[in-house]
Amino acid sequence: MSVKITETILRDAHQSLLATRMRTRDMLEVVEQLDQVGYFSLEMWGGATFDSCIRYLNEDPWQRLRDIKKEMKNTYAQMLLRGQNLVGYRHYPDDVVEKFVTKSYQNGIDIFRIFDAVNDIRNMEFPIKVAKGLGAHVQGTVCYTISPVHTVEKYVELAKQLEELECDSICIKDMAGLLSPNNATRIISAMKKEISIPISLHCHCTSGMAPMSYMAACGAGIDILDTALSPLAWGTSQPPTESVVAALQGTPYDTGLDLNAFEEVVTYFKDLKEKYRGILDPISEQIDTHVLIYQIPGGMLSNLVSQLKEQNALDKYDAVLSEMPRVREELGFPPLVTPTSQIVGTQAVLNVLMGERYKVIPKEVKDYVRGLYGRSPAPISPEIIGKVIGNEEPIHCRPADLLKPEYEKRKKEAEEIGIADSEENILTYVLYPAIAPKFLKGEMEEEALAVVAPAVQQDYTVPTHFKVEVDDEIYEVKVEPLGGKVSVSEASPKKPSAESIRGAVSCSMQGMVLSLKVKVEDTVTEGDTVAVIEAMKMENSVNAPHSGTVREIFVSEGDTVSPGDIIMSIE
Repeated sequence: MSVKITETILRDAHQSLLATRMRTRDMLEVVEQLDQVGYFSLEMWGGATFDSCIRYLNEDPWQRLRDIKKEMKNTYAQMLLRGQNLVGYRHYPDDVVEKFVTKSYQNGIDIFRIFDAVNDIRNMEFPIKVAKGLGAHVQGTVCYTISPVHTVEKYVELAKQLEELECDSICIKDMAGLLSPNNATRIISAMKKEISIPISLHCHCTSGMAPMSYMAACGAGIDILDTALSPLAWGTSQPPTESVVAALQGTPYDTGLDLNAFEEVVTYFKDLKEKYRGILDPISEQIDTHVLIYQIPGGMLSNLVSQLKEQNALDKYDAVLSEMPRVREELGFPPLVTPTSQIVGTQAVLNVLMGERYKVIPKEVKDYVRGLYGRSPAPISPEIIGKVIGNEEPIHCRPADLLKPEYEKRKKEAEEIGIADSEENILTYVLYPAIAPKFLKGEMEEEALAVVAPAVQQDYTVPTHFKVEVDDEIYEVKVEPLGGKVSVSEASPKKPSAESIRGAVSCSMQGMVLSLKVKVEDTVTEGDTVAVIEAMKMENSVNAPHSGTVREIFVSEGDTVSPGDIIMSIE
């Protein structure tokens, strides 16, 4: 039985290794050659790419989809859809889901890989129904993880439910590289006895087991394998395409692909990898068997490193890894995939950074415990529920049943601020109301990454004063880069210090001021939310440390803040 290949280099591979920073222009140079290889599908949209396009790259994700699809004549265009979460981090009402899936299909998506972070089928039913109604290929997804409640029988039951919803194929999604060859055989063999639709296997190489699991999966009857071209394979990405193709040649599972067809595209991505070398973290490229304990998925690991760097806390990396499984168990063993990976990961980071567990609890963590992301795989203990949401009663229905239609309301808002040029733009605003207006008005700047040759960078700000440790000795050094000029720190406005401000309220993390909940002369009570900071893709409340009157506010909505920055004074 010939095995088909889904290529991930334009989505999950660079999400896993390059923090989703590959630019559209770098993809377009090679799409035509990728289209000639003979893949079953090319995963090239969805997941974190939508967010990263507008947040970091100043690119329109819809235009990326149209441009890539224009060059694809032979291969299915595939996206990753987070069920009722779409490509965002919360549940959206059915009217938004219907509009987004429809526009994605109209702009070029052929295959919708639809999953839910907690494997709650209720959160997948409506997007599956919409995509099927459009005539798209729907790949219902089972998220694989290891816990006392995740059994072979449970996975087979989920696959049967997805087939009953008329999915065209099933994907076993092993985000963290946890699937052993033995379990691959057991699960796929058991599914094959109960369902008749094709099964795809998606594994990350984080633990090093994925290639062996792929071979075991072939013996059990797998139909499709996800791979990444070798320059962006291994580590937290997928097994290398060329290696899998070569390994299956001459076997009953031969892919039928010609190894010579990869030569040109592999050379291209080898060169491109060097261009992005500045954001390629060595941790993400390594095999790490600790993942069998921490269970962090590929895309999350590189972003976790990026987030800790952003918070100037990379030295807390090991502590965060140790905290992760503890938080996951307390939250009912959710599989670690977006958005639950961010929910568990961010809470673990905050528990470590704050020095006190659950001292700061993001809105998304509270919503998860409320049941607004779906049914947790295992019950959450009353102690944790009380710690996170107090005496509030969690919900038990499909979360989207509680949501009012939102599209028309957001459309009116978009029209009022002048960004409703298309339905796609309105959807971008619905998904990311905090950052979309600035992007859609053309006010965003492309993130300055180390992917542009230094000679091209003219004016840039870099740190010039460093502490360097050599053989346990600390040296202070000052450096000046060549080929550019250094912005003098004195030119930047000096931020107030806690010592100079009475009743100072400081920020505990790096992020963006999403909203200010008070104004000057407002009276607040200790514990009141005075501001909301978006950090690590989560909303984090800043609470008044004491009661009093707001005397001065030092930030505006949209400002970037760092740990220790004073945002206001309350006397």
